[in-house]
Amino acid sequence: MPKTSFPKAVLAAALFTAALAAHAQWQPNKPITIIVPWAAGGSTDQVTRVTAAELEKALNQKVVILNQPGASGSVGTKNAMEAPKDGYTWAAGAAKDLGTYKVLGMVDTSAKDWNMYLNVAHIAVVGVNADTPYKTMKDLLDAMKAKPGAVAVATAGVNSSGHSAIEAIARATNTTYKHVTYDGGNPAVVATVSGETQVTTQLAAEQTDMIRAKKIRPLAVVGDKPLEIEGFGTVPPLSQFIPGFRDPINYFGIFVPKGVPAEVTATLDKVWASQMANNEALKKYAQGRGALFAPMAGDVAQNAVFPAIQAYAWTQQAAGKAKVSPDTVGIPKP
Repeated sequence: MPKTSFPKAVLAAALFTAALAAHAQWQPNKPITIIVPWAAGGSTDQVTRVTAAELEKALNQKVVILNQPGASGSVGTKNAMEAPKDGYTWAAGAAKDLGTYKVLGMVDTSAKDWNMYLNVAHIAVVGVNADTPYKTMKDLLDAMKAKPGAVAVATAGVNSSGHSAIEAIARATNTTYKHVTYDGGNPAVVATVSGETQVTTQLAAEQTDMIRAKKIRPLAVVGDKPLEIEGFGTVPPLSQFIPGFRDPINYFGIFVPKGVPAEVTATLDKVWASQMANNEALKKYAQGRGALFAPMAGDVAQNAVFPAIQAYAWTQQAAGKAKVSPDTVGIPKP
């Protein structure tokens, strides 16, 4: 055997061993914490608990949900980002929020700093207190035009899905509104039911119970396609009232910060491909909550979430609410 062959063989073996180690099945030896940066009961909390239960089966380890609301989701997200990179602390939420924190001056992070494991896409709905006089979306838009800044809209705060929705509506119709913020989508919906506000633009998943109970009247889906809600019926798309209106799909999921051991993400990649791709519990949740079943990971997930990040970042820039111009942080104008 030539003398030069031995070192090459050793190198090849070492590289092969390293590759195997990098893709080894991760066996967590202690509970995993998923920080939900919103209040309990909201859309992120709901779907994360369903996903966590499925992950416990796949990983044979306890997955703990820790609600840390505050500053439109940025507090809990920052805590997950700053936790030890040992693979045991993750975040959850809307990818749109994660991708625009830097633009809003909240957290110095971007979507590319995270490994994304998407589960569903949530859809915003314009819902009004059932005792308001607004029977159709046209009625509400007429009121917003007649009384600028007077119609109170409840959302989970700046950078929330509800805020993104009402901002898109305001821009498309050249109207203004009174923004009332809460620590999560569920409190925002409760506020609308109680009469603290007249309107909420939070997600269908957070409104479905109150819609079925006839305490909230859904006027429109914030998008260009109708939504079928079990136990209620069909909610018309906003494009029916605002011709040409479209809104990028808002994907939700679990986010693992870059820098964790390779076996953690390799294992989660495998779980998403083999067990989440056709997960019945997630499908059932999506069907019952007016959401879209959409498990994705890796580059596919990154590409899927970017249109909503891009649209919201530039909506905030146009509204004068961005602290950093999107094009300076890798978000070109659409």
